[in-house]
Parts: sequence; structure tokens; C-alpha cells
Amino acid sequence: MSKKRIAVLFGGQSSEHIVSCMSAANVIDQIDTLRYEPLLIGITETGHWLKTESVEDIRSGAWRESRTEAVISPDATQKCVILTRDGQTERIPIDAAFPILHGPYGEDGTVQGLLELAQIPYVGAGVLSSAVSMDKLYTKLVVDSIGIRQAAYVPVLVWKLRKDPDAVIRQVEEKLPYPVFIKPANAGSSRGVSKAQNRLQLQAGLEEAAKHDSKILVEEAIVGHEIECAVLGGGEKPVMSSGVGEILAAAEFYDFDAKYFNEESRTVIGPELPGDAAARVKKAAEQIFNAVDGYGLARVDFFVKEDGEVVFNEINTMPGFTAISMYPMLWEAEGLSKRLLIDKLILLAFERKLR
Repeated sequence: MSKKRIAVLFGGQSSEHIVSCMSAANVIDQIDTLRYEPLLIGITETGHWLKTESVEDIRSGAWRESRTEAVISPDATQKCVILTRDGQTERIPIDAAFPILHGPYGEDGTVQGLLELAQIPYVGAGVLSSAVSMDKLYTKLVVDSIGIRQAAYVPVLVWKLRKDPDAVIRQVEEKLPYPVFIKPANAGSSRGVSKAQNRLQLQAGLEEAAKHDSKILVEEAIVGHEIECAVLGGGEKPVMSSGVGEILAAAEFYDFDAKYFNEESRTVIGPELPGDAAARVKKAAEQIFNAVDGYGLARVDFFVKEDGEVVFNEINTMPGFTAISMYPMLWEAEGLSKRLLIDKLILLAFERKLR
């Protein structure tokens, strides 16, 4: 049986570039090379696409020095990667793509749209699901429609913030008591997220979030367990949810540094939660995944309050695969190894119905 060639995309132009590189190295290590031939394509922070030779180059950062450009052709009759080096061009056919990209320009439907144009099967959510799930404001609108409890929020447009910051702050204070969380609508890994205890901190938090996106969410602060649930499946495959895991952040909240660079942050698989909260998290995770037209995989995050109330936080359609990422750990706890998980995701890519 001939191997199928999988274009693995990583890096990207978002503020989660380094996280994507970390995730990709771990995923590539787990791809079954008896069945698949990975073709590694790194995207620099400036958007330059480069053929990468090895996982070691990804981990060291040497891939950014590659002299071979590599782009996926949008021509559906070719289904190929175009390699260019020293003025010489070569077309390499590919069978599928695995876009291990986090954040804007990768997890938001942009790359998925390119792959749809090219009619190349790919791992993960489609264009609509990726776009809606990446944008926290539109995710909230969808989740509101299915009646699942989530934090109260005030949307803020950056152009309005620039025009009349006092009016924006008054709008927030009229609806939400302090403390509040401020989040860019389209950033991941808690980039640009802050907590405000007063007006001065709210103003600073809005300015920081505005560096990351043109839309901002200011949310009610929920006190409770920070819980995550993994979802797998879609299409004709029944959607499955894992058990739950809890984040024990070293910082006041689970910001970018606490996630990836503070060794005191911990995760607990199968934490004790009030009543049947774990079962309700699993059910809600599947409902939300289906509501956003999810496919392949997603990690759905919640708060569980001390009285057992479950509150939706956000959904990630390409969750991290770093050494400390919850998504693969949750499935390992269910008996699904990283290698089998990656295999299932690739098989789902081939089963998806492209438009």
C-alpha cells in the first residue's frame, strides 16, 4: 500500500506562532510513517511559507532559515504543494493537510478556505465552524441560541473605543460589576486577556486587548473550577466527548505565561466536581460542538461553580498538542494514545465531505 502524503502546516502569523510550532513537533512525532509521509511546511510570523526538513529543525527554530518556498496551490485540478528553490519549481502532489495552526490566519477559516478551494481533505473544523469558534463574540451568539449558560458580556468595537472611551467604559459598568475579564474576540491562548478590578484597570485592559483584535469582549468574572472537555468526531461519525480535566493556574487566572511557561500551573484529569457537573459538562460540550458545525476535534472550556452550575467559557477548534496540553491528555485518560488519536483525526479528514 502506497503512503499518503500529508502536508503538515505550522507556525503562522498569529501571536500563537510559537505554540503552533510546539504543537506541530509533538503531532509529527506521532504520525504513523508506515501509512503517511509528512511534508512539513512552516509559516513564518510574516507569512512566508517554507518547506521544513525535520522535527528537530522545528524545535530548534532552524526551519526559518530554509531556502525552499512551499505553497499549496488553490487549483483543485492539481492538489499539490509548489516548491521553489533557486528559481527551480517542483509540484508535489498531496493527499491531505493537517493545519496545526492556532489563532488568526490558521484556526479562523482562512487556511480551511484555501484547502476547500483546492479540494484537499484536511484535519479539523470547516470554514464556518473555524470562523465562528475563533470569534468569541459570534460563539456567544450561537451558544445563546441553544440556551447554555455562559458569562454575561459586553461587546466592544475598537473604533468606538478610540472614538469615545468614556462611553464604552460607562456601558460596561452599567451592565457588569467588577471584577471583569477583558478578551480580544479573536485571540487564543489567553493572548491579550486581563482582569480588571476597577475603572483604571478596565481602561488598561481594553487598550491591551485592542492590540490583538478589532473586537473585544468584556465578561462577567465567574468564580469556579476551570474545566476542559475534549470532543472528537463529526459527520457520519458519532461525536464523542472525553472525561473532564481541571486547570490549576499558578497565576490569578490562566493567562499565556501561566499556560506555557509557569511550571507551577497544573492540570488534573477527572477532578472531583459537585454533583453530576462532569456529566453536564460532557453533554454541553457535545451540544456546542454540534451547534458550531464542529468537525474532527475541539476542546470546550467551562467553569463549574461551587453550587454545581456549569458555565460555558470558549471552544477551540485546533487545541494545543504541546507537552502540557489538555486535549491529548484527556484522550489518553480514555485509553486513546496520542498516536491513535492522530490517526483517527487523519482518517476523519479523508472521510469529510468537501463542498
